[in-house]
Amino acid sequence: MQAADARRAVRAAVSVASSLGLPVDDATVLHDSNKLAVRLRPCDVVARVAPVAQQVAEFEVELAQQLVRAGCPVAAPDPRVEPRVHERDGFVVTLWTHHASVTTGDIAPADYADALARLHAGMRTLDVPVPHLMERVQRAQGFVADRERTPELGDADRVLLGDRLRDVGRFVSERGAAGEQLLHGEPHPGNLLATRQGLLFIDLETCCRGPVEFDLAHAPDAVGAHYPGVDGELLRACRLLVQAVITSWRWDRDDRFPDGRRMGVEGLDRIRAAVT
Repeated sequence: MQAADARRAVRAAVSVASSLGLPVDDATVLHDSNKLAVRLRPCDVVARVAPVAQQVAEFEVELAQQLVRAGCPVAAPDPRVEPRVHERDGFVVTLWTHHASVTTGDIAPADYADALARLHAGMRTLDVPVPHLMERVQRAQGFVADRERTPELGDADRVLLGDRLRDVGRFVSERGAAGEQLLHGEPHPGNLLATRQGLLFIDLETCCRGPVEFDLAHAPDAVGAHYPGVDGELLRACRLLVQAVITSWRWDRDDRFPDGRRMGVEGLDRIRAAVT
């Protein structure tokens, strides 16, 4: 968020928590992108704050509750208050349990794979309407095709990126069709917490439908070797597809990801290396 919007978002989070009887003397921003994650103390709750126009907070809260009931390893809304969406000053605010990290190192690939497999098993028991992963690919294709949206993307790189999104997207869609299910959508290490309660996934707003290999493509490469029944060729294609989608986002003129342009350049280099 822009600095002024972020300050307003933090104030909205503090206001909502205080109105619910949760004491707040300090607010620390844990993550800042299209929405904020703010740790509020001493009540020790994590507030997720997004502009009203961009929010899918109600979906995320309801899905989290369903996944918890299904035994999935996900972080839950804070149990001290009603699990609902609060609107304040143009923002939506949801309140979540804070989990302190119990490790500073990388999560063991086998443990990562086990947590993701348990998440997927629980997700298979739910009937939740979510977008197909190809909608994400199609949005990326739109960025690449729109020169005004991606003005700094060179012509040759535009063709490279567009071709990969089209061709690899088609392969993943066809190869993975038989095994499609509800997915987390972005279960990368930044969305997995090592807590006293075990590994827990967060940030459920990116859920989509597709093969489990698409989720595995967001995890470290070593995780795939520990996940049962993986289609290796499909996983390799999903990794390339995820790289192409993320690279497209980094060339968006409105992208605010820290050091995003460097990541866009590196993404193109990886895609070239993968197709040569």
